[in-house]
Amino acid sequence: MWWASGPQTWQGASGLGDLAAKRPARAGDRFRIGSVTKSFVATLALQLVGEDKLGLDDHLERWLPGLVPNGDRITVRQLLNHTSGLYDYTDDLPEPPRPFQPRQLVAIATGHRPLFAPGTRFSYSNTNYILAGLIIERVTGQRLATQLQQRIVGPLDLGDTELPVTEQALASPYIHGYAPRDQDWRVTDGPAGLVDVTEMDPSWAWAAGAMVSTTADLAHFYQALLSGQLLDPEQLQAMQTTVDASQQFGHGVRYGLGLTLLRPGCATELWGHGGALAGYRTTAFSTKDGDRQLVATTNLQPEPDPYAAQAAVDNLLRRQVSC
Repeated sequence: MWWASGPQTWQGASGLGDLAAKRPARAGDRFRIGSVTKSFVATLALQLVGEDKLGLDDHLERWLPGLVPNGDRITVRQLLNHTSGLYDYTDDLPEPPRPFQPRQLVAIATGHRPLFAPGTRFSYSNTNYILAGLIIERVTGQRLATQLQQRIVGPLDLGDTELPVTEQALASPYIHGYAPRDQDWRVTDGPAGLVDVTEMDPSWAWAAGAMVSTTADLAHFYQALLSGQLLDPEQLQAMQTTVDASQQFGHGVRYGLGLTLLRPGCATELWGHGGALAGYRTTAFSTKDGDRQLVATTNLQPEPDPYAAQAAVDNLLRRQVSC
């Protein structure tokens, strides 16, 4: 976990990072960040918008002709804020996931009817960010991982952050991720029944959730983003223009372009993202000025009580912003 309040920061870890070796978790361990990846990808897309290489109101058909039915009605903005209506391919992903090319993931999604007309509702869909990644590659002529390194990871010196493409193992030091073998597992069972799922082919998540990072790197990224180091004011304002996401994520939750907005109380706004995939759950939120931050990860996913860890994080956030 990473906590920051003004110049004061705290970083720590608890529990085991490797059950087999009985090694404690370390504060600087790397982990899979899941959908926190979306904040990075949206930032990159908005940098291209600021350079007049891409438009938020460009239609999908302009950049990826013929890939998605009715792509002439879906805009880049609607991809980034999940109002495209496209089916989420992860709801129909084969088990266990095999290596995929991004267009194969899109094909899974387009094999299902759209959920609604573009721009009329919010529905979180990983398909949107696979398409955003493909658009970025089309606009720049380079791989998404290369652009992330050149535009964000490198300039911010995020030395433990990367977008793996096909690499299954994590570079050391890292925290192992675990998942229950079946639904009967309980915390009181201890390590029995847990499977080490650290090594996986990340291609099925790609631009929607395949990045690896640390709590310190994520804190640095969001502080730089929210303080205007990565985007011009116009693009940051666009990123923080939100739609109602409360029906899916709970009362008061709104979603911008790759950013979730929480309002825990006292008119405080918290900006960031959560991420979950097999073995890992991550929460990363900052105040709007980046002055106060919380980044936390657990290495058990799915959890027997899927709301326990998140509830603890929510309680900590509320205490820190209470009147």
